Amino acid sequence: MTKVLDIGNEIEKVAPKFLKEDYDNVGLMVGDEEKEVKKVLLALDCTKEVIEEAVELNAQLIISHHPLLFKKPKSITAGDLQGDKIIKLIQKDIALYSCHTNLDSTKDGINDILVSILGYNSYKIIEPTEFKNYPGAGTGRLIKFEEEILLDEIVQNIKNKLNIKNMRIVRGNKKVKTLAIINGSGGDYFYKAKSLGADCIISGDTTYHFASDFKEMGISIIDAGHFATEFLAFINSLEFLKVKFKDVEFVQSKRCNDPFEFI
Repeated sequence: MTKVLDIGNEIEKVAPKFLKEDYDNVGLMVGDEEKEVKKVLLALDCTKEVIEEAVELNAQLIISHHPLLFKKPKSITAGDLQGDKIIKLIQKDIALYSCHTNLDSTKDGINDILVSILGYNSYKIIEPTEFKNYPGAGTGRLIKFEEEILLDEIVQNIKNKLNIKNMRIVRGNKKVKTLAIINGSGGDYFYKAKSLGADCIISGDTTYHFASDFKEMGISIIDAGHFATEFLAFINSLEFLKVKFKDVEFVQSKRCNDPFEFI
């Protein structure tokens, strides 16, 4: 019999909690760690639609990337978005486990898998973890090409591999020699990537001022979106659970979608 605790422990072997950022909250958010699990729903966010999907699928556990609880709530009440979600999870006896920045930064985690999905090979971590006994972990990856690649070629590759039609582009240059990849909201690491020689950065949630400044500095930014740079890599990063827990069915959410639309 597989319990919530067993799945959480296995995730933390791959992505230890100590790898998370200080602001983050990871682990079991809601539910009983002793609950038996036969079906798990995988989703980037724990939205109301995802919770309803879990109910319909009779899933006992939701594993999300983004934590429902970033900070301790002052109250849990009906009529409040977060409160409604927590109450529904408890009422339906569905546990919620989140693995966020620890899964981003771990070796062979979301950062590395995103690089692999795009067909590249990284050679350097942009911001290595401070834990020396855990090599290969940290935020962001750098790729150095043997020969310069056209920016438009990288853009088309992202569209094909991540199955997206539109993205925001800052054309700081036409050719790329050193590429930085930072999944999700990577703005905090843009200047570190620049200092390491990146002439193009792939990330999401890029602000106007980053776009303006980096364009002037001749550095391109490919804002492929927060969702697109994480969802597929998140799903792939948890494939090991299917191998470990043969008695559990792992289902990719069909109702976890990018909140942005391009029209």
